[in-house]
Amino acid sequence: MSRISIPAINTATGATAEVYAQVKKVAGGSVPNLFAALGHLAPASLAAVLNAEGALAGGSLSKQDLETIKLVVSELTGCDYCVAAHVMLGKMVGLSADAINGIRAGAPTGDSKRDALIAFVRKLQLSSGTLSQADFDAIRAAQYTETQLAEISLAIALTIFTNTFNRINDTTVDFPPVK
Repeated sequence: MSRISIPAINTATGATAEVYAQVKKVAGGSVPNLFAALGHLAPASLAAVLNAEGALAGGSLSKQDLETIKLVVSELTGCDYCVAAHVMLGKMVGLSADAINGIRAGAPTGDSKRDALIAFVRKLQLSSGTLSQADFDAIRAAQYTETQLAEISLAIALTIFTNTFNRINDTTVDFPPVK
């Protein structure tokens, strides 16, 4: 059970009710536990997350690229909630079980562009300081544009935010469990 108690979704009012309505439009009428907690505690923060996710969805990275980034970050952060969510979402956008397993393990997936993205995100998450020129050149050689590098940065930042909140809250996982 999550550490932070939230009232029933249908009792929300004001900004919380408004942001829940946004989530329901995107999530098929439901409000995942992460969004329920954020919407209850900080509706403006949840609205910002949704707006940023909308910007990413309208950007130039593929849905598979976005789920790859989010899964790498969530795996490295150790957020069981987000790992479960992004495994499910990865399958929904067409990532194979083998690709998902490779992404989670930091192992080759058989797709050289995806593997370059995984290596890049892992490097960013496991190191500090300015990225080396060689690492920059490697992601550019994989045909990621400078605009996509900005989008990769945003995807990482959003994922770190949700991972961190879930780790604090011990948010109850409401997605199919993963090993």
